[in-house]
Amino acid sequence: MSEKKNRLILHSSVAWNVPVTMDVDVARRVGFDGIDPSTRKLRDFLNAGFTEQDLVARLDGIDIPGFGAVFDIERQGASEIDLMTEAEATFKLAQIVGARGIQVMTGPVDVRAVIAHSKGVPTDLYTGMLGFSREDQVAVTVRNLCRIADMAAQFNLLLYLEPMSWTPLNRIADNVEIIDRAGRDNIRLIIDYWHCFTAGDTPDVVAGLNKDLLYGVHIGDSRSFSGGIPLESDLRDVRLGSGAIDLKLWTDAVKATGYDDWWGCESFYRKWHQEDAYEVAREVHRQMSELISA
Repeated sequence: MSEKKNRLILHSSVAWNVPVTMDVDVARRVGFDGIDPSTRKLRDFLNAGFTEQDLVARLDGIDIPGFGAVFDIERQGASEIDLMTEAEATFKLAQIVGARGIQVMTGPVDVRAVIAHSKGVPTDLYTGMLGFSREDQVAVTVRNLCRIADMAAQFNLLLYLEPMSWTPLNRIADNVEIIDRAGRDNIRLIIDYWHCFTAGDTPDVVAGLNKDLLYGVHIGDSRSFSGGIPLESDLRDVRLGSGAIDLKLWTDAVKATGYDDWWGCESFYRKWHQEDAYEVAREVHRQMSELISA
């Protein structure tokens, strides 16, 4: 039997303050087709003293297309060793829970490093490839991504690259180039509305992509953004559907590619994180269903 098309997946950020076991219950009671759990929630369960077998039992076979993430994939030197160790541990966790993919991101993931660099202020934060030429940034990222992808293949996993809008390689075109140059058949691109919007990409860019390149969509909204370094904690503190992103326009752009796999929705609206997770998830599910089926 073929897999259901346009599956709606509950992202861990929707019910940010509940454990992964609650994510499973919320998803099933509300009608989601699966979950996109965070590494944090999965590890919190194990770190509480539960076994891997306990985790598998609590997940109870729920669909997990992927989760994230492996960050700062351009790390070099001693930190590159840490990167590969983190990647392997994440892939082992994915194998335990039955995930099919792992999200990866270029860095620096900490926006404070980007702000410090822009001001010429010294910082002890990880700064990645800030200040390097674009060619060097791409070359190092491609090299490391190849290593990570080859390791992921040993676990029968896909990688899906998400452009981070405050990082040097923040545009869709940058990440398509990285994937093309890596030349691995287990690397894909995820479309995140907020990161695309704040990086300056447009729905037309998304509509022109090859659907076979895509794995996953993160629907998300934003406050108005006039440029500069995007501050996620401020800009994403908005109720889904009430912000500056035209969710239908972006969704239609994804659908124009012919993409019909899984869709998630990220929410960093702080008020929702303090409210009933089931009610919030029902509203997210309603909006997602209307956007995708329209």
